[in-house]
Amino acid sequence: MKNTSLLDRRNFVKLGTLAASAALLPNTGRAETAAITLPALPYKFDALEPHIDALTMEIHHDKHHAAYIKNLNAALATAPDLAKQPLDQLVADLPAVPDEALRNTLRNNGGGHWNHDFFWKTLAPAEMSGKPTTDLAAAIDSAFGSMDAFKKSFGEAATKRFGSGWAWLILQDGKLKITSTANQDNPTMKGIVPAADLGTPLLGLDVWEHAYYLHYQNRRPDYIAAWWNIVNWPAVVARFKA
Repeated sequence: MKNTSLLDRRNFVKLGTLAASAALLPNTGRAETAAITLPALPYKFDALEPHIDALTMEIHHDKHHAAYIKNLNAALATAPDLAKQPLDQLVADLPAVPDEALRNTLRNNGGGHWNHDFFWKTLAPAEMSGKPTTDLAAAIDSAFGSMDAFKKSFGEAATKRFGSGWAWLILQDGKLKITSTANQDNPTMKGIVPAADLGTPLLGLDVWEHAYYLHYQNRRPDYIAAWWNIVNWPAVVARFKA
């Protein structure tokens, strides 16, 4: 395990400002057929402790996320025309890929890359996680009744997702909604996930076991409860405003 330390506040604020200006969505565009590379985390592996431990973060990022990218690049190497598309566009229009095997590979590994790039930007050290701004807080209260009610409903969606998958807060037709998806699907995947689950992701929680098992074992609800301490609310606000 690497010897790591927290980013200082100045560097984190600088990173946060740059990320907000890019709307904090996955950086998946690329020129022509250049291979996709693993994006660096915007913080150190141990920056989220004690809520997510450094070893889990290192394995999750350097092994699991890297594997999705490796498999994705191998698949795109067989389809030069698809390789020219930005990944967000490709993932959002998977039914347009005629070959079923290739489509499933892109769904699993393209989705895996998109989701994880989104997820890393949704996390921040606890002392820098912030809170929803007035407009987002008002939207949450309007949609769910209160912040506590929102967290309860979101936690239930994450807990009840059978097997591996994700819980999401999305903006759908101008309204906030909680949903969940299986495996590496996400709410941008038209024709893959049900229409009722489509929308613009604002917040996403990875509930695959590799995201929490080293520290929390089978206690997914404990992981979910701890995760609220490291939500990067400025990133969520930036997506909401965008």
